[in-house]
Amino acid sequence: MRILGIDPGLQCTGFGVVDSAGAALHYVASGTIQTSPKDGALLPERLKILFDGIGEVVKRYQPEVAVCEIVFVNVNPQATLLLGQARGCCVTALVANGLAVAEYTALQLKKAVAGHGHADKAQMQEMVKRLLQLPGLPGKDAADALGLCITHAQVARSVAAINKVSPLQARTHAAYKGGRSY
Repeated sequence: MRILGIDPGLQCTGFGVVDSAGAALHYVASGTIQTSPKDGALLPERLKILFDGIGEVVKRYQPEVAVCEIVFVNVNPQATLLLGQARGCCVTALVANGLAVAEYTALQLKKAVAGHGHADKAQMQEMVKRLLQLPGLPGKDAADALGLCITHAQVARSVAAINKVSPLQARTHAAYKGGRSY
């Protein structure tokens, strides 16, 4: 399964692509999509850069599934709104390109990759480097995106193992109470 991870951000959106075959993980690619208000681009133009950039990544690497980080609430409401718009743009680009999108919080990501929910950026970079056997440290945003791929690969294996024993039944009531499922 080829997984595309997206760490959304308005100035810098990280992406990572990982192939998962059972427990084996293989690095394919990673990088960032950058936008800057200093270039004179207004918010709608910057969102279009993100949308088009993700479309290019999807076309180039042909992932089977995508993973996006769930935005946390920041102390600065304006920054949270801008991040939410960038995230919405990223998710829309993924869905517009025909991908199913899974979502994980930063806490879930850090627990899955580093073993605890309070790992800092340097710890995440080092663990992603080790888990994917990379020759050097990935950038901070790319490391988070690759970490999302790792997290999803682990969850997908667990869900597949559970489904072999007892198929999961979709809930039609209280769908939003227990988390996000689409």
